[in-house]
Amino acid sequence: MTAIAHRYDFVLFFDVENGNPNGDPDAGNMPRLDPETGHGLVTDVCLKRKVRNYVELAQGEKERFRIYVQEKAVLNERHAEAYTALSLKSEAKKLPKKEEEARALTRWMCDNFYDVRTFGAVMTTEVNCGQVRGPVQFTFARSVEAIVPAEVSITRMAVTNAKDRDNERTMGRKFIVPYGLYRMEGFISAPLAEKTGFSDEDVNLLWEALTRMFENDRSAARGKMSSRKLFVFRHENRMGNAPAQTLFDLVQCRRVGEGPARAFADYAVGLSGPCPEGVSVEEKL
Repeated sequence: MTAIAHRYDFVLFFDVENGNPNGDPDAGNMPRLDPETGHGLVTDVCLKRKVRNYVELAQGEKERFRIYVQEKAVLNERHAEAYTALSLKSEAKKLPKKEEEARALTRWMCDNFYDVRTFGAVMTTEVNCGQVRGPVQFTFARSVEAIVPAEVSITRMAVTNAKDRDNERTMGRKFIVPYGLYRMEGFISAPLAEKTGFSDEDVNLLWEALTRMFENDRSAARGKMSSRKLFVFRHENRMGNAPAQTLFDLVQCRRVGEGPARAFADYAVGLSGPCPEGVSVEEKL
C-alpha cells in the first residue's frame, strides 16, 4: 500500500452534555481541568483510544486493520505472531542481529496493525519487535471556555450483600460537565507515514473515526458527546507549505449566545481567512 504523499494538519471540535469526557483517577474521577484557567482537558491518549475502538468495531479483524492496543490484549503474544509469520526465533528482549530481519519484524507489525502504523508503538518488550514513531499525533483537547463540573448524588435501590437487605437504598456520586465544547489539534507527517506505510485509505479511515467515534461509545458516565466540526488542512508539499500554528490560528470559535453555554448553537466556529499558498482546507463535518 502506497503511503500518503501530503502533510495534513487538522482541528476537531467535540462537545459533551451532562457527562464526564475524561475523568482523572487521581482526583476521584473528576473531569480533568487546567488548575490555573479552569478549562477542561481531554488527553490525547483518551482520544486515541476512541479512534482505536471505532476502527475495531468498523473493521473487525480485517487484514491490515487489526488493533494492537486493545482491551485484554497480551502484547508479547502480538509480537510472537510476527516472529512466527517470518519464521524467526525470538531472544528475550533482543531484536535479531541481522538488521534486515529486525526491520522485517517492525514492518510486519506496521502492515498488520492499524494503530501501530498510525500512532506508532514501543514494542521493546520481552518479545522485541522494535519501536515505531507514528505519523499521526494529537494534542490534548481543551475546552474553549472554562467549565464548572457538577457533583451529582445518585441512588441504587438494590444492595450488594444480604446483610444490607433492609437498607432502603445505596448512595453514590458522579461528576458531570453540564456543557463543554472542546478543541483538539492534530498533525500527520508524510515522511513518517512513508516509514510505517500509513496510506490514503488509512487517513480516510482516520477522518471517519474522528467524525463518528462517539456514536458507538455511549455510556451513562459520558453523557451526550458528539463530534461537531473537523477542519482538515492538506499541504501540497510533503514537508508542508505553512507552519501548523498558522493554520490553526485560522480556525476561530466565538460565543454568540448569552449566559452559560449549554449547546453548540451558542458558538460560531469557522475560518477567519484564506489558507496560505499550497494549502487547501476541507470541512469534514
